[in-house]
Amino acid sequence: MLKEDIRTELLEIFQELLDHFGPRHWWPGETALEVIVGAILTQNVAWNNVEKAINNLKEEGLLSISGLIKTRVEKLGNLIRPARYYNQKAARLKAFAELVNIKYEGDLEKLLSLSTPELRMELLALKGIGPETADSILLYAANRPVFVVDAYTKRIFQRLGYLEADVGYSVVQDFFTSNLPCETYLFNEYHALIVALGNRICLARRPLCQKCPLLHRCKTSSLEKENSETALGTTMGCT
Repeated sequence: MLKEDIRTELLEIFQELLDHFGPRHWWPGETALEVIVGAILTQNVAWNNVEKAINNLKEEGLLSISGLIKTRVEKLGNLIRPARYYNQKAARLKAFAELVNIKYEGDLEKLLSLSTPELRMELLALKGIGPETADSILLYAANRPVFVVDAYTKRIFQRLGYLEADVGYSVVQDFFTSNLPCETYLFNEYHALIVALGNRICLARRPLCQKCPLLHRCKTSSLEKENSETALGTTMGCT
């Protein structure tokens, strides 16, 4: 398939998802720090649990760089307990806050003002921060045009026939960035729409294919195959 054809199809998929779900207004957060904390806490847990953890931090007045630094890991872990793996995540939050405090004089904006490659390297150097979390911070907190890849992205676009099974993070990311306009809004909304589809409809087991706005594009849905065979049979019978 030609590059321009892929670009056209990806933009058509984006529009079909947008028409179906509407704008996602993602990532929810009042400040860049809240977005970053959410990105760290949401690893391996549902977002509603992350919201509970963030609200606990807000109620204690600890959702700040200084607040995270002064709070013991044990207390921080108890506050973010709804987010699971709370002791590990508490340590990650403190490590991030300490990075900002020590290298950037406690000024988060100084960190976020780094070039995209520099900022990504700083984030990936922190224990427990992988490519997906780092790129989420780049896209949603620093407003950089970086395409975020998650399990939903791989699942959906494998089923649509664009990706091979077990393909790596950087390969998937390059597929999107090389075939889409390099626009922060587009990458933001596209990823959020993919999450909506993967979380609600294109499930890992027993996907709800009859509700999928991309069913007509799917290469693996048995429902789509049945519909195609039925339509083909009807056409042949009427000829």
